[in-house]
Amino acid sequence: MFFTLIGALPLSTELKMLAWSIALGFVYVLVAGFLATQQRGVKWNVGNRDGTQEPLSGAASRAARAGGNFLETFGFFAAAVLAVTVAKQNTDQTALGSELYFWARVLYLPIYIAGIPYVRTVVWAVSIWGIIKVLWVLF
Repeated sequence: MFFTLIGALPLSTELKMLAWSIALGFVYVLVAGFLATQQRGVKWNVGNRDGTQEPLSGAASRAARAGGNFLETFGFFAAAVLAVTVAKQNTDQTALGSELYFWARVLYLPIYIAGIPYVRTVVWAVSIWGIIKVLWVLF
């Protein structure tokens, strides 16, 4: 099975969501790279990118910012999941928190690229709430 360790029991929901979040991080990078390439061209993408570039704008700029935001939260999420797992403090609430984080981050990218204010902030807050739910059992 994809989510089992060799000779171990199936992974917890928290670790599954961590693995899916890693994959999602690649999606953020690929989408941002695709949109930047559409704006700047293939020659820029395959080149050394020396010199100054015009700043990205529109969807490409928003995708780059969304990726930066993902990276700002992912480390906290990963540390929380790993801490809960090592401490063997997995609960239904930590599983729910990890799922909230992941699904909120799935929604966040297209909402940010589309430039939908307020909803983007609510979705971001749900992802933060997910991290807090995971972390809460350690206090």
